[in-house]
Amino acid sequence: MPSIKQIIGAVALGFATASSALPLAARQNPTTGLPDGLTDVDVLQFALTLEFLESAFYQQGFAKFADSDFAALGLDEEDLTNLKGVGATEDLHVDLLLSAIAATGQQPVAPCTYDFKFTDAAGMVATAAILEQVGVSAYLGAAPILASPDILTTAAEILTVEARHQTFIRTASKAIAVPSAFDTPLGIRSVFTLAAGFITACPAGSNLAITPFSEVTMADTQATVVSGSTLQLTTTATGATFCGFTNGGQTGGTAFTAFANGACVAPSNLAGAVYVHLTNAAPATGVLTDAIVVAGPMVVVVS
Repeated sequence: MPSIKQIIGAVALGFATASSALPLAARQNPTTGLPDGLTDVDVLQFALTLEFLESAFYQQGFAKFADSDFAALGLDEEDLTNLKGVGATEDLHVDLLLSAIAATGQQPVAPCTYDFKFTDAAGMVATAAILEQVGVSAYLGAAPILASPDILTTAAEILTVEARHQTFIRTASKAIAVPSAFDTPLGIRSVFTLAAGFITACPAGSNLAITPFSEVTMADTQATVVSGSTLQLTTTATGATFCGFTNGGQTGGTAFTAFANGACVAPSNLAGAVYVHLTNAAPATGVLTDAIVVAGPMVVVVS
């Protein structure tokens, strides 16, 4: 039986199946795939959408799997209490965001309907580790958009706890607790692409009119990714000429390598969670923008 650490890697590589059938609102900009004129409250609404997803993930997972299923993975009673505590804090994140949005006089978005494709407790724990990492990246990526110090503080209150969640799950899974000196910001559209794989339907307006990018996957989901690895990728999108490896600590945020014959090579100095996009350009600044993304992201974990 593979360890949870090994399953985390496999789950990460498959963490990019986007739904293209989600409803779109009229104010979406067809050029960017994002709504025009995003406000601070829009960003809070997007955060609430993600927190609803995380809350539902833990509620459904703990309802499906018995405590004994987690004990069989090597999690002791304290580990299981802490894991359930992670789910409980996600519920409180939902409550905080509901209150913050309501305080602005706007109506908070409603929860979506989800399919987490649960098969066993090991897969749930592995998916939880990646979900928490994506949560960290989402809040980091949204921070520069926010104008209000009060709303930025609200987001930061959640961000630091999401990071603690991720570290706990990695530690309980016998993975390296802190795999990188830096966390990785990720843009709203890329984050939504990752979340969309779990969303089957949303009430009108609950997705803020964000269009997921096309999917990219790696042929061998069991492969270990290290600097210099060749990644054989699959996508239905066309026009990609580069792979962009978005990872904290990279100049500009993203390192690019050539994409040819369906493959690219992972650059050096990658660590922790890495988001792989296919792009049609490789800016010397290392700055990844939605305008150059052809497909992705796919998540890989480099330890």
